[in-house]
Amino acid sequence: MSPTFRALAIRNYRIYIVGSIVSNTGTWMQRIAQDWLVLQLTNSGTALGITTGLQLLPALLFSPIAGVVADRIPKRTILRITQIAMAVPAALLGVLAVTGVVQTWHVYVLAFVFGIGTAFDAPARQSFVVEIVGRDDLANAVGLNSASFNLARMIGPAVAGLLIAALGSGVGAAGWVILVNAASYLAVYTSLRLLDASRLTPSEVTGSRKRAVRDGVAYVRSRPDLVLILTSVFFVGTFGMNFQMTSALMATEVFDKGAGEYGLLASIMATGSLAGALLAARRSRPRLRFVVLAGASFAVVEIIAGLMPTYVTFAAVLPILGLCALTMITSANATIQLTSSPMMRGRVAALYLMVFMGGTPFGAPLIGWVGETFGARWMLIGGGAVTLLGIGLATAWYLAHQDEELQELRAALRDLRWRNARRAHVHGVQIH
Repeated sequence: MSPTFRALAIRNYRIYIVGSIVSNTGTWMQRIAQDWLVLQLTNSGTALGITTGLQLLPALLFSPIAGVVADRIPKRTILRITQIAMAVPAALLGVLAVTGVVQTWHVYVLAFVFGIGTAFDAPARQSFVVEIVGRDDLANAVGLNSASFNLARMIGPAVAGLLIAALGSGVGAAGWVILVNAASYLAVYTSLRLLDASRLTPSEVTGSRKRAVRDGVAYVRSRPDLVLILTSVFFVGTFGMNFQMTSALMATEVFDKGAGEYGLLASIMATGSLAGALLAARRSRPRLRFVVLAGASFAVVEIIAGLMPTYVTFAAVLPILGLCALTMITSANATIQLTSSPMMRGRVAALYLMVFMGGTPFGAPLIGWVGETFGARWMLIGGGAVTLLGIGLATAWYLAHQDEELQELRAALRDLRWRNARRAHVHGVQIH
C-alpha cells in the first residue's frame, strides 16, 4: 500500500474513518446552512461572527476540563456520548428553522450548546486515533483524518449550497440541511460500536488527581517547542481561519453571488486542503520548522486572497490557501501527539484545540466587525497580517529561548570543568 494510505490497512481505522467522513460531510453542510440562516435573519457580518464565536466559545471554556476527562474516561465511551450531545441541538435548530419560528437568539443559544458537545468530543477524538493505529502509523492517520475532513469539506458545502438553492434559498431550506447533519452523527456512533475492541490499544486511564489541568499546562510550559506550535496555531485559528465567514461576505457583498456560489467557494478551498492533508500524511515525523513555515505561508496567501479583483481569481487562490492551512494544522497536530507523553496526550490535545478554536470567540466577532466597517476584503488582509506578525514574534521568542538554554548549558559545562579542575588540584590529581 502507498505510504500515503498505510493506516487504511488497519480494519478498525477503515471503519472509523468511514463514519467520520459521513459525519464530517453533515457538519460542513450545517456550517454553510447555519451561516446562510444567520444572513437570512440578520444580513449582518457581526451577527455571523457572534454565531461563530459562540459555537467555538466552549472550546475556550471547557477544553482543559475535556482534556482531563479524555485522560480519565475511556475515549470510546466519551465519543459515543458526544455524538448524541451534538445531534440534539442540531436537530432542534433544524426543526425551528423548518417550522419558520427560528429567531437569531435561538441560533446563538443552540450554537453554544452544540459547541459544548464539540469541546468534549474533539480532545477524545484526537487522542483516540493512536489507540486505533498505534504510534508508528499515527502521523499518517492524523493526515488521513484531515484528508477525510477536507474530502467532506469538498462535498458538504457544495451539496448544502445546491440543496438550499433548490429548496428556495430561505430559512426553511437552511433548516432541512441542518437536519441532515443531525442524522449524520449516527454514522460515527455506529462505527464506534463496530470497532474490534481486542485490536485497540487504550491509553492508561490516569484516575482522579488534583491539579490535573494545572499539570497539563505546566507540562506544555516546560516545552518551548510546544509553546511555539500552540502560539502559531492560536494566531492562525483566531485571525486567519474564519473561512466560512469571510467566504460568505466575499461572495455576497464583494462579488454579489448567491448560496450556490458561496458553497462552491468552500468546496474549491477544500481541494487544496485535501492536498495539504495528504502531503502531511506522507511525512512520518513532521518537523517544527515545517509547521512554522506552513503557517507563515498561509498568512501571506490569505493577504493575497483579499486583494483578488474578481470571483474567479479569488476562487483560484483558495486551493493554495487551503493547502497551506491544512499542511500547518495537520503537521502541528501530529507533532504534538507524537512528542507528548502518553499520560498527558489528552490534556495536550485539549490545549491544542483550546488555542486553535478557543480564540475564535474573540477573533470572529472582531473580524466580522472589520468586514462590516471596512469591507470584506480587510477581513482577509487584516487577518493574514496579524497572523504573520504573531507567528514571527513567537518564532523570535523561541529562537531567543533556545539561545538562552544553550548559554545556560555552556555555563553549566564551564562550571563543571572548573569544579573538576579544582577538585583535582585539591587532591593532587593531574587531569589530562
